Amino acid sequence: KQQDTPVAAPAAADAKPKQAKKKKEKKPNQKPAKKKAAAPNHYQPDICKLEFKVGQITKVWVHPNADKLYCEEIECGEDAPRQIASGLRPHYSLEEMMGRRLLVVSNLKTKKLAGFPSSGMVLCAAEAKEDGSGEKVEFVEPPEGAEIGEVLTFEGLPTPEPLSGAQVDKKKIFQACADGMKTTDDGSAAWNGHIFMTSAGSCKAPTITNGPMR
Repeated sequence: KQQDTPVAAPAAADAKPKQAKKKKEKKPNQKPAKKKAAAPNHYQPDICKLEFKVGQITKVWVHPNADKLYCEEIECGEDAPRQIASGLRPHYSLEEMMGRRLLVVSNLKTKKLAGFPSSGMVLCAAEAKEDGSGEKVEFVEPPEGAEIGEVLTFEGLPTPEPLSGAQVDKKKIFQACADGMKTTDDGSAAWNGHIFMTSAGSCKAPTITNGPMR
């Protein structure tokens, strides 16, 4: 008896031919474009290149290795208090320093004073003592209503666009402003006659008039 030869079953009528799978195109890693920092405004008045903030001393101690220096922690409305060294021991006691409201030049490059890293400086007015024995120095003070951390403006000048500490240091901006920074006839702080202003009014030295500020 002959064996029946198996016959292949016919393909299903509705079977669809296999299609080659398309390879997914790999997209290059695209990183979001970084925003360029705004170019510094070198055409504004020099005083507008500096940043002055309202601050308050929250801690003060005598520098262990310098006869004239205090070390201070000053609240300026930032993440942490600033540490600043000031040569004010001949002019203020520790008790007079503590809690004092003042102005801080806040965009100066950090520098070590007798080994203490000082991130800024406090602004004071000075005048010669009548007896010729030296200088009288006192803080330039913000008005009572000015908030800690407020950035000062200058009467009659555009809104300041402070430079970085490195730029201020390189271009010697503070030194360029020094000759124009003086108190007025009523003790108001000014640069070439433009008054240092807060939202609560002008900043003043308590008693020193027509004196240099530094």
